[in-house]
Amino acid sequence: MSIVTMVANEVNIESKSKQWLDAHYNPVASLYTFGSCIELADLHADGEYKLIIADLGTGSYSMKLRIFKGTAILSESSITDLPTAVVSFYMDSVEPRTPAIAVASGPFVYIYKNLRPYFKFSLPLIEVSAMENDIWNQAKEDKIDVHVLREMLYNLREENGVSALTVRSLKFLQLPLEEAESFAAVHKFAPLKRQSIITCMKSLTKSASEEIGISCLVVASENQDLFILDTEAFTILEKMTVSSVPVFLAVTGLFDVDYRILIACRNAKVYSLKKGQSEAKLCIEMQSPIVGLERVGKNIALACMDNTVTCFSNKSKKLWTIHLPALVTTISVLNHKARGYRALMVALENCQVHIYKDKTLCDIINTPDVVTGLKFGRFGREDGTLVMTTKGGGLVIKILKRTSSLENTNLSNEKRNPVLTTLNVPRKTKLFLDQALREREDPIGMHQTFQTELFKLKLSTARHYVKTLETKLNPLSFSKTTPIKFSVQVQGFGPGFKLLMSLQNTSTSIVPRDLFISFLTDLKIYNIADPLIEVPILIPGLLYNFETFVEAISDKGIADKIKVFVLRRYEPSPVVCAVINMPVSDVTEIA
Repeated sequence: MSIVTMVANEVNIESKSKQWLDAHYNPVASLYTFGSCIELADLHADGEYKLIIADLGTGSYSMKLRIFKGTAILSESSITDLPTAVVSFYMDSVEPRTPAIAVASGPFVYIYKNLRPYFKFSLPLIEVSAMENDIWNQAKEDKIDVHVLREMLYNLREENGVSALTVRSLKFLQLPLEEAESFAAVHKFAPLKRQSIITCMKSLTKSASEEIGISCLVVASENQDLFILDTEAFTILEKMTVSSVPVFLAVTGLFDVDYRILIACRNAKVYSLKKGQSEAKLCIEMQSPIVGLERVGKNIALACMDNTVTCFSNKSKKLWTIHLPALVTTISVLNHKARGYRALMVALENCQVHIYKDKTLCDIINTPDVVTGLKFGRFGREDGTLVMTTKGGGLVIKILKRTSSLENTNLSNEKRNPVLTTLNVPRKTKLFLDQALREREDPIGMHQTFQTELFKLKLSTARHYVKTLETKLNPLSFSKTTPIKFSVQVQGFGPGFKLLMSLQNTSTSIVPRDLFISFLTDLKIYNIADPLIEVPILIPGLLYNFETFVEAISDKGIADKIKVFVLRRYEPSPVVCAVINMPVSDVTEIA
């Protein structure tokens, strides 16, 4: 049954594009998901493809795996944790060849076969910190009470970060004191376990390049590990490591022959893994966080948060960059196998979907809401179907017209045939000729002089940088326990001045405590109203402003420096320091 014939109440969506049919639009479908959680698969081997969506629900409950036949729900299964990826793959050669569904959720991969739960794979446990294990053993043997347990775990979190603790310890620190005692009494006898979380997942064909060939699963975790799973025995075939947390994967090749895995990470870098490698190698470095990674033919397309889409060759050579009018929400590949057409789809925050053939804008689709998920493929019995989920939970389905042509379309504003103008190159002067003659006569000496001066500059820069770190004169703190940003401004003409100070916690997990602001100056010249200012707990991301008044008490019309320190209790050296050159006050005003 075709998608066009199964829609009862169609909604006409205005669009710049004349290449698509509006098949279905449901603004209240309540589907909150992303492109990695959308899949199209022939689940019953009858030639009619179904739509598989892992719904995030509210984020705390109502997470479900929904399977659509046309626009009606065929099956629905509950998921215990937030899903991060959905993949359809073939795990055996039993006839009829029906694919299985893998859903990554938390530390588990749930396998569904014939719309029923089949297997659950768990990520390997991570080694628990010896210090944390020792703390809970002391609590188990009643050597420490709840207050000491809480303080020791808090100090351990401050030293090693949130990611180093188990879920039990983190939950214990979040509970109020009256609930923490009962929580510790119940859980202190159970052994500590630490599991990672799956961030992304893809399938990798094992030995045959056909669509219905048996595949492996490529799973990346929050612990910067990457696993290749055998889908027949559900064992780990390969384990590899990455330098950062993976967020997007692109997989090509065959596992038994040769394969390549591209991993886009949270540090705005792309790493490459090939068969036989245990550690990923850096191949691409971007200037902004990556929001999408796709392979378009032999090229690599990267979408970033700076409103750009950049294309690289298979050897990581930059080919072109497109600057977009709005933020990118998601990207996907339009691969129409029947026509041999392949393009890149980019969903923007201005409710548009742009389609690019190489760097040429071929089509623009206007949508009623911001698109968060894109999937192009066969749905029902239609080959060219585009499935979109929106930010408000809506479902949009469009079909590429059989008479459409995206090959020769160009909607970009760039001129196709720019006019070539001849540059007005000035004539060679006598000075230029003299310099060229000098370079030809002594090129080695000039190069050595240049290299000597360059190394001196680098040495001087490094010395000044080390001096800045030692004297804490940098506005940013490089301390792992106190990551803060500090700035000071002076207002006024004298003799009265106001010092405005700003503090900001640059970390996302560490909360600095026991901080205060102090001043150092010549008391014969300046009088500071508040010589010691206590700083409250610095919540990450918030900007805290402080101020104090300074009065110039000298009648000689001189100015001096005021040093402002951010100190931490019981630490001998300051966290950061700022030096202010005070302006000269008017002597007549002081008199």
